[in-house]
Order: sequence, then structure tokens, then C-alpha cells
Amino acid sequence: MYFTDRGIEELEERRGEEEVSLAWLAERLREFVDLNPDFEVPVERLATWLARLDDEEED
Repeated sequence: MYFTDRGIEELEERRGEEEVSLAWLAERLREFVDLNPDFEVPVERLATWLARLDDEEED
């Protein structure tokens, strides 16, 4: 288990039954980056990855 998995596990345990919109998630990510500017690049990469999940893979 990676160290980051602990946070993911906590998120799932505490809020796993909730449904949220992607707009809500985007706003929370913006809020997080405003409070933690050093994490701008990883958050941007995560957001881009999530946005492109359904794109067809290029061969």
C-alpha cells in the first residue's frame, strides 16, 4: 500500500456513499490549490487525467 492510499481509504470510508457533481469536485480542487499552491501541478495532472478517462487510447 502506498502512503497516499491511506488518504484514499479515509475518503472512501468517510464519504464513499455520497454522490457529488464534477462541478463540486472541481471547486474543491480549486480551493485546495488556493490553500496549497505547491500542489498545483499534481492537482492539474489529476484533473486532466480524470477529464480524459473516456478518451480513446491512441495507438
